[in-house]
Amino acid sequence: MAQEKYKVLLVEDDKNIARLIRYNLEKGGLHVEHGINGEEGFELVKSFMPDIIISDIMMPIVDGYGFRRMLLKEKEYASIPFVFLTAKGEEDDILQGYDLEIQEYIIKTSSPKIILVKIQSILKSIKTQKAEGETEIKKAAAAMSAKVVPDNAPEFDGFEISQYHRPFNEVAGGDFIDYVTVNDDTMVVVVGDIMGKKWGAWYFAVAYAGYVRSAIRFVLNDATNICASDIMQRVNESVFEDERISEIFVTLSIVVLNKNNNEINYCGAGDIPLFHLSEGEVSLVKSEGTLLGFQKDGNYKDINITLLPNDEIFILTDGIIESRDMRGKFIDNERLMNIIKAKGTINSINFIEESVKELTNNTFEDDTTIISLRKL
Repeated sequence: MAQEKYKVLLVEDDKNIARLIRYNLEKGGLHVEHGINGEEGFELVKSFMPDIIISDIMMPIVDGYGFRRMLLKEKEYASIPFVFLTAKGEEDDILQGYDLEIQEYIIKTSSPKIILVKIQSILKSIKTQKAEGETEIKKAAAAMSAKVVPDNAPEFDGFEISQYHRPFNEVAGGDFIDYVTVNDDTMVVVVGDIMGKKWGAWYFAVAYAGYVRSAIRFVLNDATNICASDIMQRVNESVFEDERISEIFVTLSIVVLNKNNNEINYCGAGDIPLFHLSEGEVSLVKSEGTLLGFQKDGNYKDINITLLPNDEIFILTDGIIESRDMRGKFIDNERLMNIIKAKGTINSINFIEESVKELTNNTFEDDTTIISLRKL
């Protein structure tokens, strides 16, 4: 498998200089997109999401300093490594660049090969720091036993439970799964999605997973029959009162399984609808529950779904339906419904996984989680 190319955004208004630099960067194995000023560069950042940005300073409409300030105002873009490319070499200009939290300042008179070597060096350094940081956090997570996705789905009489989870770029992120066995007859299945990717989202996923477990215990102490809306409301109250996470967007799906009847009990908060496969047809089951923490009383409602033998319920986060195929088209609800409908008697999770991998060329844009609950 070919190694993925680093993506470089070059913002330079002089076409000849841009052509020369781009040629050498691409010859060096980098994927390059080009913009002619800061305004165009900012739009390219949103669509291209480069690994590093090289920008001239003196440009029309929005100059390099203005471009950099625009990026610093956006949390998602502020951390992208940024290099100024300029004809200026005065001390004040250089200091102003570093005040804007740039990585490097390259003079235009440098040879294209020198520019390439410097960019490769920056990317290599960032990659090394990132790997070291992720290793340390993984060690810390292991030491805390703070796993938010179990290795395998549990067994539960009356149901066949399967799961698929793939973190974005193989780094633990904001999706979390929990299975809580209430008693011999009842199990609670929880799927959550913290907005964001990687370790920042993972930190909050740990907190939310703890809240959910606490909410389930609290509800069990006060009720003989557990229902998803009671758990959701309890989680909502906890989130609403916690200033640390009340402004973190999260979606949550809670499904209660009871092996003594033919229904599941479901409540959602801003989540992706459940997919219900029954007798060869697929339907969406959508909760109207709002995102957690917006108000103390979330007014959450239960939805009871009657299941026939071999019916399947699919619970998922948005990683699949917001992935794009090789033409840039999203794998939306309708396309996923068609995939589920086409599976026949093949193992559902494996079929969905392989179908989406084929459509996206095995490229996902977020954490990806899907759970299948099949009534036996």
